[in-house]
Amino acid sequence: MAEKKPIKITETVLRDAHQSLIATRMTTDQMLPIVDKMDQVGFHSVECWGGATFDAALRFLKEDPWIRLRKLREGFKKTKLQMLFRGQNILGYKPYADDVVEYFVQKSIANGIDIIRIFDCFNDLRNLETAVRAAKKEKGHAQIALSYTLGDAYTLDYWVDIAKRIQDMGADSICIKDMAGLLVPYTASALVKALKEAVDLPIQLHTHYTSGCASMSYLKAVEAGVDVIDCAMSPFALGTSQPATEVMVETFKGTPYDTGYDQKLLAEIADYFRPIRDDALASGLLNPKNLGVNIKTLLYQVPGGMLSNLTSQLDKLGAADKFYEVLEEVPKVRKDLGEPPLVTPSSQIVGTQAVMNVISGERYKMVPQETKDVLSGKYGVTVKPFNKEVQKKCIGDTPVITYRPADDIEPQLPKLEKEIAQWKQMDEDVLTYALFPQVAIDFFKYRQAQQTGVDPEKADEANKAYPV
Repeated sequence: MAEKKPIKITETVLRDAHQSLIATRMTTDQMLPIVDKMDQVGFHSVECWGGATFDAALRFLKEDPWIRLRKLREGFKKTKLQMLFRGQNILGYKPYADDVVEYFVQKSIANGIDIIRIFDCFNDLRNLETAVRAAKKEKGHAQIALSYTLGDAYTLDYWVDIAKRIQDMGADSICIKDMAGLLVPYTASALVKALKEAVDLPIQLHTHYTSGCASMSYLKAVEAGVDVIDCAMSPFALGTSQPATEVMVETFKGTPYDTGYDQKLLAEIADYFRPIRDDALASGLLNPKNLGVNIKTLLYQVPGGMLSNLTSQLDKLGAADKFYEVLEEVPKVRKDLGEPPLVTPSSQIVGTQAVMNVISGERYKMVPQETKDVLSGKYGVTVKPFNKEVQKKCIGDTPVITYRPADDIEPQLPKLEKEIAQWKQMDEDVLTYALFPQVAIDFFKYRQAQQTGVDPEKADEANKAYPV
């Protein structure tokens, strides 16, 4: 009998599962009643913050994400809380100054986060240094994620080398972050074995069910020695989300990997989430298309969220018939831009450029600023060189930087504090404003109206001087 090594599970239903299936629309009020039961399971951690939750809470739910975190922290007495953090981009779509990154990490941990999963869309570790240092300073757990992808450059040696560098950076654990569901079972086994031999850190595996392989990949990864897997309660599992928690628990029951979790308790938790899922299906918020298997993911290496973005971009442009043309253009653009993993924000940049190349009828005739920034080094270094001809066509003789992009960004907090002064009610407001200035101002106006009973439009007239 193999040595006993219970597999640990990070539960994603309060973050990635609803982000993947219902556009991050689960509210704090929907989460809180079930927290007590979730706290009794014995999860390794509950992922409940970061990613798109911050933006969606402010923009669509008119909720303060910081208040959500505090309430969840109050409810989870025993379980560690985890968030997803986009390196120097924090939870936004562009790099921020070091002082903003440090302050955001400090406040995340102060408000209740235990584990920060930090990634960079290019796997450029320079873009993670500040966040990792800040997490360590605040006594948080710094987990660095490898943005997993396929391509000539992404060999086992590449992943082993980067894992060793991550260990040298002082990370507490490593996550294989397979955002597009590209990791197939036997590759998962080989990758986990190679990493376990190369480093002494715990290895966690995060994937999505999009291509239909995820549960099998987890099984092989667990047998190969992975320490933690990310799962979602069954009502919000599968499709573009994660494998189902209860299924993985049952799979390992009676084996050396047995979680020891109580299936009756898990069933009660699932029963709680099922009506929320049913309502989302009835309202159209949950598209049944997102629940199936999409093998195109493996063909085009396009994450599920990116597929739906491409569909909606083309619909708006009245060019739905160009979908397959765009799908075929995506890997070409990715290659031109140095073959980066496709994850926020690189997935949006590559996807938008592919749409423009197809719609305009000429490759790189229309070039958004973000594509130019990638080609001038402002997002970091890619694993392969850029296509020189494309680079010349898009940015001409603009100098290309080779140092850490954030070195060019002056401290931003003093200026942000001044701009936000009239709206500030708590320290964290400056961070909300730093990430999403216009959305934050709209939210602060709404908050003030709720507190004072004054109509937001009238409040707006009284505060014409707000900064943008």
